[in-house]
Amino acid sequence: MNEKKINIYKNIMSSHEEWTGKIRDILKQNNITMYNIIGSPGCGKTALLEKLCPLLEKEHGKKCLVLEGDVETANDAERLSAVNIHAHQIVTHGACHLSAETIFRVLSDLTLADYDIVFVENVGNLVCPAEFDIGEQAKIAVISVTEGEDKPLKYPLLFRDSEAAVITKIDLVPYLKVNAEQYKQNILNVNGKSEVFVVSSDKEEGIGKLVTWLGSAQSTNRG
Repeated sequence: MNEKKINIYKNIMSSHEEWTGKIRDILKQNNITMYNIIGSPGCGKTALLEKLCPLLEKEHGKKCLVLEGDVETANDAERLSAVNIHAHQIVTHGACHLSAETIFRVLSDLTLADYDIVFVENVGNLVCPAEFDIGEQAKIAVISVTEGEDKPLKYPLLFRDSEAAVITKIDLVPYLKVNAEQYKQNILNVNGKSEVFVVSSDKEEGIGKLVTWLGSAQSTNRG
């Protein structure tokens, strides 16, 4: 049986603007789109990527790379690797977000010609990761129906700066006292231009619309 190798990188903090510029250059040189995926711990970011990456390759020919950010462990990278998704782990050892320098150094280690899309799953947090540009073309906010309809209003920066928002675990709505439409409306109240997708990764509900949006490169390149 072939053993999969998981590379683990340490998070480094340094001059921010210098590194975001370098990231944009390397992405442009390789014709890669990079998305910064931000959401709370347990909101379903990794489960979403498990579904998205194979479908993007199958339906749109887009080869995906995932950079996983966590305070500790390589659990998420191992989880994605187990289903043949190319993933590399970055451990921050306490830092609440990924640094641009770290992202650049990881990208520099890889053969980027093999990929079309890079997803950075940032450290689980609605605040810190939203405050830092890591050279991405767009941020994507992820929020689950278990978190409460008011979260976009309580943490507006993330939703204001995100080009798209994904409401996850929609299959749980019948078991919760929540209003799924209110989640969407609160996101749009913060950012009326945001694309909003309502999905269940477990049931594969709504994933197709998100795959179509990503695969057709409808997002605006902010680089």
